[in-house]
Amino acid sequence: MTDTPNDLPGPRAGSRYATPWQSPGFLLWRATLRWQRSLAARLTPLGLTHAQFVLLASTWWLGRDGQLPSQRELADQAGTDLMMTSQVVRTLEARGYLLRGRDPADARVRRLAVTPAGEQLAFRAIGVVEAADAAFFLGTDQSAMVELLRRLGDGAR
Repeated sequence: MTDTPNDLPGPRAGSRYATPWQSPGFLLWRATLRWQRSLAARLTPLGLTHAQFVLLASTWWLGRDGQLPSQRELADQAGTDLMMTSQVVRTLEARGYLLRGRDPADARVRRLAVTPAGEQLAFRAIGVVEAADAAFFLGTDQSAMVELLRRLGDGAR
């Protein structure tokens, strides 16, 4: 077989869609990429990546009642890999936005706290992201979308 277009296999049966533009998974992928680019463009001036924002804001949300979340609790809340969470948390700690400490009851557990600088940045970034979301989802039934995404996700909350 040579590598000419005429020698390549043609379209095959097997997809229920005539084009990818009919596939909900493909459309979700495309929308997600567009949404992520929108957020990245708005978070870059704040010096944050999307992952850094999610983990900083999630640490703030989890710690609002005075409890110090563990890195595992943070990863579970954010839906992120534990190793990636640890790396991003170390970056945020080095930049002065988070504090990491050992749990007094279990030295293997790392507890997290948002610093005052981290809280200020989190508040700014949350406002930026909420404005970006409002613009991105303008014209959609956001309540229905949230419910759909909740059902499609892990069903939490």
